[in-house]
Amino acid sequence: MQETVLRALDRMVQFEAGSSLKAWCFTILRNLFLEQKRRGKKEREVLAHYEQQPPSRVASPADGRQEVQELEVMLWQLTPLLREALVLIGAHGMTYAEAAAICEVDVGTIKARVSRARTMLHRLARQQAGEDGPEE
Repeated sequence: MQETVLRALDRMVQFEAGSSLKAWCFTILRNLFLEQKRRGKKEREVLAHYEQQPPSRVASPADGRQEVQELEVMLWQLTPLLREALVLIGAHGMTYAEAAAICEVDVGTIKARVSRARTMLHRLARQQAGEDGPEE
């Protein structure tokens, strides 16, 4: 309920005067519920996948910190627009529509930016693995 109120207040400029505030808030609540259900389903799918295929090695806490630091370095190598789109979608878990509204661009633009950011991160990770890996 709190998230519904926060989203309604955040998007108050989108409310059309003369329409039903109650209906508008219930629409936000319903969309939030559906978003959470979709996210929960995806999380269950990912967890089920990892149950079937456990990692080949257990990472130590030091490995995790190192990976986070490497990711941070790679994120800062992205352009600000690509980094912003990827963080909104990936880290904050926003929908493409929400991210597009925040960035004041079309949904397709956000999708393209996220795609380019992911491609660039994969490229940077491969380069880093090549530089840090054993030489042949």
